[in-house]
Amino acid sequence: MSQSEHKSSGFILTLAALIIIIAGIKTAQALLVPFLLAFFISIICVGPFLWLQEYKIPAPVAMLLVIGTILLGGLAVVTLIGTSVNDFTNSLPAYQEKLHTQIFILFDWLENFGIKVSKSILLEHFNPGSIMQSAASMLATAGGVLTNSFMILLTVVFILFEASGMPNKLRAALPDADSSLASFEKFFTGVRQYLAIKTLVSIATGLIVTGGLLLLGLDYAPLWGMIAFLLNYVPNIGSIIAAVPAVLLAIIQLGPFSSLLVAALYLVVNLTMGSAVEPRLMGKTLGLSTLVIFMSLVFWGWVLGPVGMLLSVPLTMVVKIALEVNESTRWMAILLSSDTSAIVIAKN
Repeated sequence: MSQSEHKSSGFILTLAALIIIIAGIKTAQALLVPFLLAFFISIICVGPFLWLQEYKIPAPVAMLLVIGTILLGGLAVVTLIGTSVNDFTNSLPAYQEKLHTQIFILFDWLENFGIKVSKSILLEHFNPGSIMQSAASMLATAGGVLTNSFMILLTVVFILFEASGMPNKLRAALPDADSSLASFEKFFTGVRQYLAIKTLVSIATGLIVTGGLLLLGLDYAPLWGMIAFLLNYVPNIGSIIAAVPAVLLAIIQLGPFSSLLVAALYLVVNLTMGSAVEPRLMGKTLGLSTLVIFMSLVFWGWVLGPVGMLLSVPLTMVVKIALEVNESTRWMAILLSSDTSAIVIAKN
């Protein structure tokens, strides 16, 4: 077999293995999603956990403090989502009816200016009421993930207890321990910084949106703030999706002028946080191109569902760092990167 044929067969085998792995991940979605959430939550928590231990606080006490904080935050989220979603779902038919009525009024107003729009065709392809239903369904899905909270919490506890001894285990288990530890530290630092900054920015986004909507008098303002908080983790399109149901409800409840104020609130918050605050805090933490971030959103959302969209950037960072370690796959890491200089330096 010639060298070119050997490379071709190797590429085909690698591609086939990759397809099988992706199919396996998609099939095991229900099992993998809670463990992925636990893994990334533990990455956020390991910093405070180790910091408390540096101040001579015993590991069990530090663990109780960290887990207690997680429990309080999770309880607040579950309570808000549960009560708000149930109330909003019960009121949804009335809101949808009002929305259809206002759309028909808009059609009649357009016809007065000679603009004829087929109501049946437009509503068949674009039904605004279904957008509000999708918002409720999305939060119901998030609530379904939280039903595995006990297993997620238990996994986080075990990961945190193992975190302090992991470097010694890697040194004993791997032949090239220094290189592996350097790669592990690079991955850990990058993902932890990204998740910590993204969480802080998302919390600020949710609080500002909630406060602004309360001032404007929109119903379920905390619910829309929670949606803004959650979807801020979704790159590129998350903030746009978060604004749609709130703006539609503002059209129904407050009228066209106030709905413009609601849209302006989301626009200002997202431009400020997404274009000014977050890039300044992130710096070059990600190292992923914009196209790769968007494609990862689509890919991980298809493989793992809504949670995959939330974790699309950290998961892609894991893949990129894993590709950088191996000489034969480093070219793929370069394609994923937004800045090749660091990889070229590492290669030389």
